[in-house]
Amino acid sequence: MQMCNATAQEHTIRILDRKKATITGVEDVDCFNEQVVVLRTPLGMLTVTGAALNIAHLNLEEGRVEIEGEFDALEYSGGKKRSGMFAKLFR
Repeated sequence: MQMCNATAQEHTIRILDRKKATITGVEDVDCFNEQVVVLRTPLGMLTVTGAALNIAHLNLEEGRVEIEGEFDALEYSGGKKRSGMFAKLFR
């Protein structure tokens, strides 16, 4: 039997002056253009919207992306939903 020693990669976002973002824990780039960048992360799809967006650095082996431009919003979708104690009680 083969054992897997995979660990979940930490996911962080660091934004400087709404003009530069360093994002770690990136699994893949789904799509990008000057208005939107969509990234797959361990917490779901991350959509970055803005103007003049540019992927300045991409290293998927390290799971690191640097985006430059004018950021309007960062939004997650499709992530793992956590249910609280009350949700479990009323199933």
